[in-house]
Amino acid sequence: MSLIPKGKPVSASKIVLTQVMLPEDTNSAGNVHGGTIMKLADNAAFVVASRHCRSNVVTASVDRIDFLAPVYIGDLLILNARLNWTGRASMEIGIKVEAEDLFSGNTRHVATALLTFVALDEKGRPKPVPPLILETEEDRKIFLKAAERAQIRKDTRKK
Repeated sequence: MSLIPKGKPVSASKIVLTQVMLPEDTNSAGNVHGGTIMKLADNAAFVVASRHCRSNVVTASVDRIDFLAPVYIGDLLILNARLNWTGRASMEIGIKVEAEDLFSGNTRHVATALLTFVALDEKGRPKPVPPLILETEEDRKIFLKAAERAQIRKDTRKK
């Protein structure tokens, strides 16, 4: 039996998570709190990583989250999450966050996030993840950029 799991395509783990933003999601400025968006991004990334390896996974790092525009009460937050890259036991998940005004139908790109997750075995130790099958030229471009970021993360940990 091989220790390396069979590969899976990017499309097998992509998700769209949606949630209406309510008054309890706001900060003191009256906009949706960045922490609310971060938690939803972490949840979406968890689902993508779990679907890919069908095992327990944990957040290893958040490379970045860029807030591009405010989100308001009543907006539908839409998180498009996909697997960008896989290493031996880690995975990078990219998330594009949009907000839809449910009355006008206008949608805005409000945030982007990159998170790294690690797959765990039954004893809580890192375990190999399935390789990523790249289906499109866009998948290949995203994978190569994510691989560069993974190398930077690795080099930074060594310092």
